[in-house]
Amino acid sequence: MFTGLSTILSTPDLPRLVAFYTAALDAEVSYRFPPEGDPGYVALTLAGASLGIAADPTSAAADGPQRHALWLYCIDADAAAARLVAAGGTLVSPPTDMPWGERVADLHDPDGNLLHVAHQVG
Repeated sequence: MFTGLSTILSTPDLPRLVAFYTAALDAEVSYRFPPEGDPGYVALTLAGASLGIAADPTSAAADGPQRHALWLYCIDADAAAARLVAAGGTLVSPPTDMPWGERVADLHDPDGNLLHVAHQVG
């Protein structure tokens, strides 16, 4: 019945958020619409996963209630959190070993979307 899943973030500043995720994650732009001129939608690909980012001048993710979080699994949560901060993210809570066996850091992207960066411990 279901054949896939896609996550789409809305942003009032599409070029800024695309630049953040391509720099922070080494993601590649796999699709943009329209193909010429200023895009209204960009799809990024990383390790077979896709993240869509759509231009929406009325969105205000940082001012509204948090309705989602993006989990990013990695090899080293400390290094990944540092890379996200260097790319323009904001650290919310530092990498911490959790009782369920993951080391997790919480950050906000430039639009205020919540990111959890995690790796398995042990």
